[in-house]
Amino acid sequence: MSEYVIPGVAYERLDTGTPGIATIRTDVAGFVGIAERGPLHRAVALDSWRQFQAVFGGFTGAGFLAYAVRGFFENGGARCWVVRIASEWAAPSGVVVRDDGAGAPAWRIEASSPGAWGDRLDVDVREVRRAQTRSAPERSAPEALGVDTISGFTPGTLVRLSQNVGGISVVVYRVVRAVDALGSRLVFWHDEPRARAPYDAVVSGVDLGRPILVESVAYRVLVRERGRLLRVYDDLSPLPEHARYAPALLAGFGTLDGAAPSTTPLPAPEPIAVREQRDPNLPLTFLHGLAVDPALVLPLRGGVDGLSGLAVRDFTGEALAPEDSDELRAQKRRGLRALEEVGEVALLAVPDINIQPVPVPRLAPLPPCPVDPCLGTPAPFVPPPSAGDLPPRFDDDAIYQVQQAMIDQCERRRDRVALLDPPRGAARADGLGLAAPRAWRARFDSKFAALAHPWLRVRDPLARAGAVVRELPPSGHVAGICAGTELRVGVHKAPANVAIVGAEDATVALDDVARGVLNPLGINAIASSPGGGLRLMGARTLSSDPDFVFLNVRRLLIMLEKAIGVAIQWAAFEPNDLLTRTKLHLVLTTFLLALWQRGALAGASPAQAFFVKCDEQNNPASARERGELHIDVGVAPSKPFEFVVLRVGRSDNEFETTEVAAGVSGRGGL
Repeated sequence: MSEYVIPGVAYERLDTGTPGIATIRTDVAGFVGIAERGPLHRAVALDSWRQFQAVFGGFTGAGFLAYAVRGFFENGGARCWVVRIASEWAAPSGVVVRDDGAGAPAWRIEASSPGAWGDRLDVDVREVRRAQTRSAPERSAPEALGVDTISGFTPGTLVRLSQNVGGISVVVYRVVRAVDALGSRLVFWHDEPRARAPYDAVVSGVDLGRPILVESVAYRVLVRERGRLLRVYDDLSPLPEHARYAPALLAGFGTLDGAAPSTTPLPAPEPIAVREQRDPNLPLTFLHGLAVDPALVLPLRGGVDGLSGLAVRDFTGEALAPEDSDELRAQKRRGLRALEEVGEVALLAVPDINIQPVPVPRLAPLPPCPVDPCLGTPAPFVPPPSAGDLPPRFDDDAIYQVQQAMIDQCERRRDRVALLDPPRGAARADGLGLAAPRAWRARFDSKFAALAHPWLRVRDPLARAGAVVRELPPSGHVAGICAGTELRVGVHKAPANVAIVGAEDATVALDDVARGVLNPLGINAIASSPGGGLRLMGARTLSSDPDFVFLNVRRLLIMLEKAIGVAIQWAAFEPNDLLTRTKLHLVLTTFLLALWQRGALAGASPAQAFFVKCDEQNNPASARERGELHIDVGVAPSKPFEFVVLRVGRSDNEFETTEVAAGVSGRGGL
């Protein structure tokens, strides 16, 4: 207790309780697929459809990803992680800017991420001289240059020294090492490699006894897409010693490769990246300005989507080994493997393994912008030479490999569920009827997977050749329904009998007879109901285990395991005595009681809904000696009423109507 020497009222904080247990979100989806642009093989957190557009672009005929993510948000989803995939042949569009003196490459300006989308960009680079002064011969010396004012000059500034000597204009470039504010002098770097110790330079090539025009040199880069101004980057420096070094400010997505996933949404990316092409050890006094022409527009070219070489490995990635090098880990961490590291993902979807690519016509130039007198007249847009390569159509064996990899990840982590799509051939109305989806379902048996049938028809913003709708797998929309149901009611609510937002129709019309065949098999039917529109009419897993037939039961237990596991970490290294066991029993009972009161657990009383056992009976002395603490938790998950029977009969000249519901659950364990 504190010692008090001043009379009065003092406040002390005393924690007498144990931390409670909060429910953990299981509405977060993870998508792997083909996008127009964005970082490759890296999980990116997104909280809205607009964020997806900013990072990964819009709709593309080469992939379903954009349609699936839009369907997720339209149907109630609030957060997802997206991994864009491509083969190793993917490359960004680019153009080289050369050194004004040596003529060698100085910068490579690239699209911020690989893909043919970058061929729609062009840039023009202009020299900017914002700070200008004159040297003071009486204060100039070989080791420093006295100037009238130091305003606008900072360490790392590239300066242009110009002087007329004998009728000839002499231009010398130097780099400011330090600014002497007291003496109003500029000190330059010596003619030594950067890796060696710096020395004050001797300003040579000009007459120090006569005034010298001193100008700062920076660059302005204007970026246009399809002829329309997109970005203006000002005061960019070509020197790493400067605070506005262009390759550092405009690094693109390259700095994210192989890094851990961020928990916050990625801000809207810049459209271009700047890469240094010069030797980093080149002596600073050898540097010149960039060879730029304000009237010259530089189109970015050479972007490759890298889709024609897509393989199963790009979707699944490879298992990492402790002995793997960083380079090998980056190669293995592709597709699903990038999502495995994201702990909050609870719903997994890979719609693009079922891709049916369609070519999209080249984009026409946008209407011309009003002429800005400061920026000049934009150059006319020249269409890129290609619209990008298209991915292959994967056969059933490849689709099975990817979907089994999804299930393997879910069963290994036990914190997510795979939402599978039937192949296109199994989701179309043909002579096989229900044989194809039934055969596909027979390939799987997992309590961590669900399958919806058939595909959806959605309005297509691309409107290719007059086609106003496009057929796509339903997993993105189903993920949105699961997430939206959880956010509105809770994870215990079955995500079924919910209208599908954004879908015009299904590829196969399922009647009651067809649904009666599919439902017992665990295939969640998508069908129209009278007056209810297109709906998801099932919420079952692909498990043969009767305890985990329903998707909401599986997801409820995932939430319980994660929430309890996180909340009782405080008990590690606590004394294994009656007090610790009592605290754990209390906090678990309180948590489960709150779930029962919200309808997540079945039973007329708490005793019928759950039990918590943490006493000397399951923690004998032998277990305590080994440092073990055992807690047994059993719950009775609330299962959905799939069948509501109306019994209509006549009694004493009156009709009676009685509702009889089936499907009450029994007790199950975690």
